[in-house]
Amino acid sequence: MAEKKAKKKSSKKARSGSQGATFDQKTIQEFKEAFGIMDQNKDGIIDKNDLKDLYASLGQVAPDSQLDAMLKEASGPLNFTTFLTLFGERLTGTDPEATIIGAFQMFDKKDCGKLKEDELLKILQNKRGEPLDDDEIQAMYKGKPPIENGEVDYKAFARLITTGAADELSKA
Repeated sequence: MAEKKAKKKSSKKARSGSQGATFDQKTIQEFKEAFGIMDQNKDGIIDKNDLKDLYASLGQVAPDSQLDAMLKEASGPLNFTTFLTLFGERLTGTDPEATIIGAFQMFDKKDCGKLKEDELLKILQNKRGEPLDDDEIQAMYKGKPPIENGEVDYKAFARLITTGAADELSKA
């Protein structure tokens, strides 16, 4: 009986964020430790002064505008739950699947749901926005994007982007 409880406990997952990111208990503990380091005054909320102190401990001075921008990413006070949600969204992709599909649709002149592989690479390596470097492109291919006969099913690719990272995290 105790063996079953131990198995249940080790496989317990926590949900966070609108993306439904799953983290195992070890990952949550690592986030708690990181939160504890950032919460310099140990009041359970990361605020501007905590961030200033954190940067100072690293020998850096961050401008107020940068700190304000960081804190504005949270929908309210930056407690541990909000912190976990923000990182869950970062790790699983903050853009919903429909947004990613919409972005790819702009390049689908035939409106067929597919893009040529070389066109996808041009889009991902475009110097405007945040281009992917060679290592990131190789990592993308390791994720086995839905490419067949030189064409990418961008709807399936968007699904892979939004759910694939969550699946990988849940295996950790």
